[in-house]
Amino acid sequence: MGDQHIIYMDHAATTYVRPEVLEAMIPYHTGHFGNPSSIYGIARDAKKTVESARAQVAKALGALPEEIYFTSGGSESDNWAIKGIATANRKKGLHIITSSIEHHAVLNTCEFLEKEGFQVTYLPVDEFGLVNPDDLEKAITSETILISIMYANNEIGTIEPIGELGAIARKHHVYFHTDAVQAIGNVGIDVRSQNIDLLSLSAHKFYGPKGVGALYIRKGVKLANLIHGGGQEHGKRAGTENLAGIVGLGKAIDLAVADIPGHNVKVRAMRDRLLDGVLRTIPHAKLNGHPEKRLAGNFNVSFDFIEGESMLLWLDDEGICGSTGSACTSGSLSPSHVLLACGMPAESAHGSLRLTLGDENTADDVDRVLDVLPKVVAKLRNMSPLFQNATKEEEYHV
Repeated sequence: MGDQHIIYMDHAATTYVRPEVLEAMIPYHTGHFGNPSSIYGIARDAKKTVESARAQVAKALGALPEEIYFTSGGSESDNWAIKGIATANRKKGLHIITSSIEHHAVLNTCEFLEKEGFQVTYLPVDEFGLVNPDDLEKAITSETILISIMYANNEIGTIEPIGELGAIARKHHVYFHTDAVQAIGNVGIDVRSQNIDLLSLSAHKFYGPKGVGALYIRKGVKLANLIHGGGQEHGKRAGTENLAGIVGLGKAIDLAVADIPGHNVKVRAMRDRLLDGVLRTIPHAKLNGHPEKRLAGNFNVSFDFIEGESMLLWLDDEGICGSTGSACTSGSLSPSHVLLACGMPAESAHGSLRLTLGDENTADDVDRVLDVLPKVVAKLRNMSPLFQNATKEEEYHV
C-alpha cells in the first residue's frame, strides 16, 4: 500500500498498545525482570509490582485484589471459569446455561463439557441479540451449577442486561460468569452490585498488550484449577507470571476506566455519523444489533446481495481495516452464528460488515469510509446476479 494512510476500524479484534502502557512495561523487560516467586530483592520488587497491578484491576471492577487472577487472556479465563466450575461442582449438578451468541471460547468449552456428560442449555436471543431474563429463569433447574452470559457481544455490540441476569442467578444460588472482554473501558462494571461471581477480561481489547488477561473469582466460589504446576496466583494458576504483561494490563485498565462517558461520547458521535451516512446512501442495508443498548463504537450492518469477505478485500485495498460476520477467513464458509441466532437469513448474514471505532479514529476517517464504502458495495452488486435479479423485480413491481 506504500504511503497510504491506514484507517483502523477493527478495535473489537484488537487494539494498539497505548504509549503510556508501553512505557510502563519496558523496565520489566530489562532491569526489573525478577521472578515474583523468588526471594531476593528484584524478585520481591516484582512481586510488589504484580500486586499493584492486581489492585488496579480490582478497583476497575469493584472487586477485592485477592479476587483477581492473572491469565494469558480471555480464552483462558473463559475456559477456566467454565471448566473450573464444572469440575468442582459436578456432584451438585451437571447443568450449565449459556446463550446462543457467545464467543467461541465459551461455546466450544461448553461443547467440550457436553462430551464429558454435562447438559448445556443455549438460550435464544431476540432479533437484537438480547437474552430474555424470563428465559433464563425458566431454564434453571435443581441441577444448574453455572450461568455464563457475555456482557457485550463482540460482533453486533449488543449489551446484555447483566445486572438483571446476575440477580436471577443469585436468587437461585447458581454461579454467574460473564465474558466481559468487549465491555472493559466501554461500560461501567461493578461485580458486587451486578451479582457477578466470575468475570473474564483481556488486556489487548483496551489498549494493553496481547497475551495477558484476568479472571475475577468472587471469594467463596468453588473453582477447580485449569493449569497445574507451581504455586503462583495463590496456588490457583500455575506458571511464571508474565510480569511486563501484567504491568501493562494494570496500566491499561486504569486508563480505560478513567473516563468511560467521555470516551463513549466521542466514539458514539463518529459511529452514529457513519451509520447515518451508510443507511442514507446505500440501499438494502440493515443495522444489526440493538439500536441503543450497544457498545458506542460498534457498527455492524448487513448489505444484501454481496459477500462480506469480498467487501473486506476491497476496503483493504483502500486502506480501511474492518471485519465481517462471515467466518470465511478461518476456512469456514459458515455465516455468523450470532446473526443467525438473531433470526437473520444466511444469505444476508454473509454480507455483514463490522467496523469498530476507537480512540484514535477521527471525523476524517469517517468521511473516508463514507466516500469509499458506497462505491465498493455498488461495484460488488454490479457483479452479483442476485442483485441484478432483485433490481429487475423491483422495476417490474414499479
